[in-house]
Amino acid sequence: MAEVQTPKHIVEKLDQYVIGQDDAKRAVAVALYNRYRRMQLSPKMQEEITPKNLLMIGPTGVGKTEIARRLAKIVEAPFVKVEATKFTEVGYVGRDVESMVRDLAETAVAMEEEKQFSKVRIRAEKEANKRLVKILVPAIRKEKNTNPMAEMMSMLQGMQNGKMPAGDDADAGGEVTDDIRNKRLSVAEQLEKGLLEDHEITVAVNDEKKGGGMGDMYGQMGIDLSDTIGALMPKKKVERTMTVKEAREIFIKEESDKLVNHADIYHDAIQSAENNGIIFIDEIDKIAAGNKHNSGEVSREGVQRDILPIVEGSQINTKYGPINTDHILFIGSGAFAEAKPSDLIAELQGRFPIRVELKDLTEKDFVRILTEPDNALIKQYIALIGADGVKITFTKEAVDRIAEIATQVNHDTDNIGARRLATILEKLLEDVLYEGPDMAMGSVTVTQQYVDDKIGHIAADSNMTRYIL
Repeated sequence: MAEVQTPKHIVEKLDQYVIGQDDAKRAVAVALYNRYRRMQLSPKMQEEITPKNLLMIGPTGVGKTEIARRLAKIVEAPFVKVEATKFTEVGYVGRDVESMVRDLAETAVAMEEEKQFSKVRIRAEKEANKRLVKILVPAIRKEKNTNPMAEMMSMLQGMQNGKMPAGDDADAGGEVTDDIRNKRLSVAEQLEKGLLEDHEITVAVNDEKKGGGMGDMYGQMGIDLSDTIGALMPKKKVERTMTVKEAREIFIKEESDKLVNHADIYHDAIQSAENNGIIFIDEIDKIAAGNKHNSGEVSREGVQRDILPIVEGSQINTKYGPINTDHILFIGSGAFAEAKPSDLIAELQGRFPIRVELKDLTEKDFVRILTEPDNALIKQYIALIGADGVKITFTKEAVDRIAEIATQVNHDTDNIGARRLATILEKLLEDVLYEGPDMAMGSVTVTQQYVDDKIGHIAADSNMTRYIL
């Protein structure tokens, strides 16, 4: 973990984004801090202490996923969200359950790469600028009189002697005169001062298109063919026109890639995934059999039995190396409207010892959700509409009325929690969002009367509510 965060600090940070649900926040904060406690113990005791996985129970839109996602960001831990319904038994169409661990490995490697790249950024930027100078002031191309076949044979002979072809060198096969050197010094100075950032250039970059088919199938088994194929064939290059600023970032990434030790990155990423990884399994209630006795029940129980060994602790092969899942924190989540946690197979229930029930959101919660968090919906709409030069303000009475309508609609139709607020605000501000670009400058005040005029009649009509809100 990046820095030690006490349970109280974790909850305080979660409060900035998630309203209410104090029990759930405390439970996840303690589960996270227990990891730090474990790392202070002797290696023998560390092996014995396994994470206490959580099962979050509550209707949609109350903050289950948001708590887990924000939690991972706070502690800078590798995090993946998967849906239990995507996994099916072998023979059915679906993903192999082990793919959740491989996805975690990918996330951990990306995080570790970013960390290592930041350490070599200054050196990589210098190399990137050198490449930019050569592109902006190219060498004088010599006439090619050689036979293409002879040229290829020469290149292969050079590779046999340990000399790799200079594919990225813009000066390859060209002549650099004194005049060009002087121009390059001038351009290098301009680059340092940031005078050429918006200048457009055409550069050859690696083709990032991902191959599907067989590669994906082998990837499901933890086998990476890309490195093998990449070693046999040079990377395909494509030409793109972009600004100097954009090209520099691409070159910095390419140069950073050359400066870091990938074996160390993969090793550290595996360690991070094993000790700090969080896997959030959503819709776990959908694989509980419940009271429905039909042909799908066998498949549901099969998925549970497939997930069980991963949650219990097993070794999964990934293209970066084997990952042991003993100390990965699993957070299960589901509404459990039609099924109960006790409908899960007993062994899986036992692997989620901490149960947290998230409560339905009240009208007061909706008012706080609209105004308090750092990413509050009303703040988002004020910023969006402000981009057109239109200032929009909401009175306290208007916010109260929006929350009241959201509560009423959730009660009368399906309860979709805080997601109802987004639907109501979009309908409420429909005219402003449409007219905004043509209003040039102006201001709009959303009052209680404005809310009633725009959506009051819809909220009052149960038939309209079902279709529109």
